[in-house]
Amino acid sequence: MKIISDIGIQIPQVYLPGSSTDLKKWAVIACDQFTSEPEYWHEVEKIVGDAPSTLNLVFPEVHLEKPGGEERIRNIQTTMKKYLDEGILQPRDGIVYVERTISGRTRKGIVLCLDLECYDYNKGSASLIRATEGTIVDRLPPRIKIREGAALELPHILVLIDDPNRTVIEPLAADKSRLEKLYDFDLMLDSGHLVGYAVNDEHEKQVIEALRGLANPETFAAKYGISKDQPVLLFAMGDGNHSLATAKAIWEKNKGQVGMDHPSRYALVEIENVHDEGLEFEPIHRVLFNLKKDLFAELEKTFGANFSYKPVASAKEMVKAVDNASGEKQAIGLVGGGKDFGVIEIAHTSSNLAVGTIQSFIDAFLKNGGAEKVDYVHGEDVTVKLGSQPGNAGFYLAGMHKSDLFKTVILDGALPRKTFSMGEAREKRFYMEARKIA
Repeated sequence: MKIISDIGIQIPQVYLPGSSTDLKKWAVIACDQFTSEPEYWHEVEKIVGDAPSTLNLVFPEVHLEKPGGEERIRNIQTTMKKYLDEGILQPRDGIVYVERTISGRTRKGIVLCLDLECYDYNKGSASLIRATEGTIVDRLPPRIKIREGAALELPHILVLIDDPNRTVIEPLAADKSRLEKLYDFDLMLDSGHLVGYAVNDEHEKQVIEALRGLANPETFAAKYGISKDQPVLLFAMGDGNHSLATAKAIWEKNKGQVGMDHPSRYALVEIENVHDEGLEFEPIHRVLFNLKKDLFAELEKTFGANFSYKPVASAKEMVKAVDNASGEKQAIGLVGGGKDFGVIEIAHTSSNLAVGTIQSFIDAFLKNGGAEKVDYVHGEDVTVKLGSQPGNAGFYLAGMHKSDLFKTVILDGALPRKTFSMGEAREKRFYMEARKIA
């Protein structure tokens, strides 16, 4: 495989399902979606049946806390080898250009490998590839257990570049009629359409040179108004932060034994331009399940005179109040928790973002036994549905503007975890391409 070390990428060999495979059954959504909606995954299982599918190659996180996890992991690893041995998956070399269309929008990306030697997810990182949110190290062990014995990786990782002049990906879109089409099909369960094209040698060179242009230290410094000795940030995590951190953790653990040329040094990802018109940043909301303590009493205890609460008549009014909030106070919508709908306002906060303020509260609340668990959900409707259930509470948050992402990470470091999402749940990446890592 070609390695372009100065920009931290590798041109991959990907494995794609053969022509006899039903692609609508093959591709399933990222494993960390619909974790509080098991009915979604039951429907996926019905659709797939006994057909070859990435459902059999990943561990949907809706099952993580259920018994039978060890057996599920063994089955995943066995099925990976089976699909390779039986030729269900076929290798091909090169970058893949992809288009995902949903809700009337099309977002564009390229599938390639990132060098984990150029990635550091720790706080204060100045690496070429960086996390955009805090990485919860305690969340890595179950993911490590799944990946460690796997023959293949299947990414739902989306990584961003800041390319306002649209030099890297968009030229492929303009010239796609000259590219070989690899797949073209509708995704299951109202998740839109997916098309993939093979990037030829001519276009591959254009991609590499355009990425080099973004990584030029002088260009980088001028773009953000910073000194030329500031380390370049070329790739910023979008979705799948903990999946890439898992790959990094395994690589650091094993590289002394396997050597620096091992395939696990690299991770397959999809790169997207933060300026793509088809890409939207959505807020990630919080739902607390099975409250054990008085939520309002704990909020007042934590924030004191800086805390205020105003009831509103409906979910629509709550959303409008939060989305249109201005001024120094941070606004957070509240569903349930012993009330119907309301808006929390918190003054004089230690975090610059409301998501950081409420996350710190939730962490302490859970640690002190305030609720059974928290889930991170997409969409006002899911937040209202789950937060309104007896004993639960939902926190609705406004989103951040995607154009602020790179400069914020460069100047301030990683954002609070689960700050934003690239689209809502059904818009998430589906598993399609695989790559050998063992």
